[in-house]
Amino acid sequence: MDLAQISDPTERVRAFLDGVSYEGEIIHSEETIFTVEDASRVIGVLPEEILKSLLFLAETDTGQEWALALMSGSNRVHDKNVRRILGARKIRMGTAEAIRAFSGFEPGGVPPVGYPRQPRTLLDRDLFKYATVWSAAGSDHDFFPITPAQLLEITCGTVEDIKK
Repeated sequence: MDLAQISDPTERVRAFLDGVSYEGEIIHSEETIFTVEDASRVIGVLPEEILKSLLFLAETDTGQEWALALMSGSNRVHDKNVRRILGARKIRMGTAEAIRAFSGFEPGGVPPVGYPRQPRTLLDRDLFKYATVWSAAGSDHDFFPITPAQLLEITCGTVEDIKK
């Protein structure tokens, strides 16, 4: 299925998950999960168990490319480590406008999957401390549970030390 043809962000995530035989479900909440604190309260788990999906724009020798850093909700990303791992001269967090233009996702709902082309994905090693993490599913009202091992597999990511 061509994910670019699906305009609804949550449906795009659902289509991707269906395509990789994900057995969980996307849960909708009337309350927002925009921040880690919101998500922790709504879902009823520790902030550490919330997945942060951070999109970076990296300047490399071959041009600009998007990269996705997946972090435990309580951690902060170490920009220099991400830059080094990507082999980039410079990296910067994507602006809301640039993220929207690249992915169709809004800040607060950025998921780890569902992109027309999966960005290079880095999973912080700390995620593997948790049996399950809870991820946004394309909006700030939709989320899904997933194991870090499943996340690694479906994103074709690499496990890295990217926390401060």
